[in-house]
Amino acid sequence: MKQFLYAGLLGLATATAAMAEGPVDVSKVNKDLITTADGKTYTIATVVKVDGIAWFDRMREGVDQFASDTGNDTYMVGPSQADAAAQVQMIENLIAQGVDAILVVPFSVEAVEPVLKKAREKGIVVVTHEASNIQNADYDIEAFDNKAYGANLMKVLGEKMGGKGKYVATVGSLTSKSQMEWIDGAVEYQQANFPEMSQAMDRLETYDDANQDYTKLKEALTEQPDITGILGAPMPTSAGAGRLITESGLQGKLHFSGTGLVSVAGEYLANGADDYIQFWDPAVAGYAMNMIAVAALEKKNDQLKAGLNLGLPGYENLTAPDAAAPNKLYGAGWVGVTKENMDQYDF
Repeated sequence: MKQFLYAGLLGLATATAAMAEGPVDVSKVNKDLITTADGKTYTIATVVKVDGIAWFDRMREGVDQFASDTGNDTYMVGPSQADAAAQVQMIENLIAQGVDAILVVPFSVEAVEPVLKKAREKGIVVVTHEASNIQNADYDIEAFDNKAYGANLMKVLGEKMGGKGKYVATVGSLTSKSQMEWIDGAVEYQQANFPEMSQAMDRLETYDDANQDYTKLKEALTEQPDITGILGAPMPTSAGAGRLITESGLQGKLHFSGTGLVSVAGEYLANGADDYIQFWDPAVAGYAMNMIAVAALEKKNDQLKAGLNLGLPGYENLTAPDAAAPNKLYGAGWVGVTKENMDQYDF
């Protein structure tokens, strides 16, 4: 287990390209993949878990840039709160409108399966992200191997905790396959490398809401004040945990490692409440999904396989580790941020 996880971490770390605030770097983009016959353009909608939070604001930048770069009608929508039923209804509306492709970052994979099946039956191309267990999609594109991502979060947290003590983990939803796999990978790494650490309780479901993170973590600490670590899968936990640690004056005593963005967690990195945040650039992911969709619409399916180079940072050599699901493609695109390098990634 140790060797497997270390190899995964090393491979991703060396393959990750540096990224900073600003447009997606398309200087090496695979133009052949998205060149259309006779200059044809498509209408492609990206449906995200929740609109109006920093993560998906950044994804919209990538989606809008793709429209500007290629002339396709690409745009992003999402419910105002993380809600599976609302996301399904948006997809239903897009099917009725007759869009060419629907790209989805599902809040609940199980909830969107029936409506995505309906979309495909009507000839609409479906591409997903953060949905490695999806069945009703033409392609799924992931930024990295989920368990390796979570293992690296635990590597940092375990080192900060001195390899001892209790920690609590958060997920946006217990049905969020990718986030659950991040925590699975983290727990496996902890058990193999930090045997004197343990989970304090079951995973906290926080609905991608920083206020929920704050409240549920505060309740957890009231119940078990000897918790010394927080592992955050959803991006808002970096803010909820940071606020809690700051208000409680627990910097250096209660440690945080999790998904986050500098624009959300920057003040908590700066004051020592958050030790470490990790993420992939959602703008690049949004751009990548649209590239896959155009290629599928252009029937370039023979290219959409392991070894594909999108020419985007972190997506230069896609893998398809599951031989039974060659349409599920993985990049190698995460970045780790601390107080020391946070100024490089402020979007």
